Amino acid sequence: MTDAALLLRHAKFAEPDLTATGERRARVSLSALQTLWINTGSLCNIACRNCYIESSPTNDQLAYITRGEVAAYLDEIARDRLPVTEIGFTGGEPFMNPDMLGMLEDTLSRGLSALVLTNAMQPLLRPHIRDGLLALRDAYGDQLSLRISLDHYSKALHEEERGARSFDKTLEGIDWLAAEGFSVSIAGRTCWGETEDAARIGYAELIAAHGWPLDADDGASLMLFPEMDERADVPEITEDCWGILGKSPGDVMCSTSRMVVKRRGADAPVVLPCTLLPYDPAFEMGTSLAEATHANGGMFDHGAVKLCHPHCSKFCVLGGGACTT
Repeated sequence: MTDAALLLRHAKFAEPDLTATGERRARVSLSALQTLWINTGSLCNIACRNCYIESSPTNDQLAYITRGEVAAYLDEIARDRLPVTEIGFTGGEPFMNPDMLGMLEDTLSRGLSALVLTNAMQPLLRPHIRDGLLALRDAYGDQLSLRISLDHYSKALHEEERGARSFDKTLEGIDWLAAEGFSVSIAGRTCWGETEDAARIGYAELIAAHGWPLDADDGASLMLFPEMDERADVPEITEDCWGILGKSPGDVMCSTSRMVVKRRGADAPVVLPCTLLPYDPAFEMGTSLAEATHANGGMFDHGAVKLCHPHCSKFCVLGGGACTT
């Protein structure tokens, strides 16, 4: 991010409780923790042009979280009888984390659903990963699902974002997952200057050509995400905006989810409000889910999240984006 963009972002969102015009800033309370996201680490096998988390083969700002660290959160969910039904794994590329299969086994064996966000490229297609996934499929069926990042249905635009030779490798991964009967979905982007209807028609043609068991008109099978850009000058969300926009705080994903990350060099993972704010220490809510529930001061009001970031406005409230269906 440029210095000018940082100044713009900090000036507008510097006051957690009030907007730049002095209005009370909107906040979102946790209605029920349904999805806990685990960031498996920021390392990735590719470096995408506009990756919001800046994942790459060299970015290890978020360290590989371990099986034991994830198990501690699963234990807390069980001990405190939290209403979590799904554990989402994101990165980086989750299948680069050496503990990925073990973390999935621990999640699924407790009766929870697991969702993995992956680019379905080489890390997933390694023989030991494929064998491990097949064993998990046999044991747990559709408790395990995978969402594959396919930024556009055309090779040219997908590779404009993800680099040369990425499109065919991703299609190979989806082909394998679909042929083996895994529960799969696709995540695309809406930055290409086309209507949503046109995008869904394009994806539908690709899906039909490959025989994937997906419906391009179903928002759960094909999720199209708004863009995120911290440099953009976006409007702030006030308490009055809910009525103006015809929306509710319950529509925003931080009303039902939290994310765990482990920073490089840190002694323990920390809990954040959502998947979109991995690096900003101001949004750390504590090391446990219990601490996060009662986080107070700064960006939080007794566990409620003050919408103090451009992503809160552009992606979540105005864009209607959510990482879960």
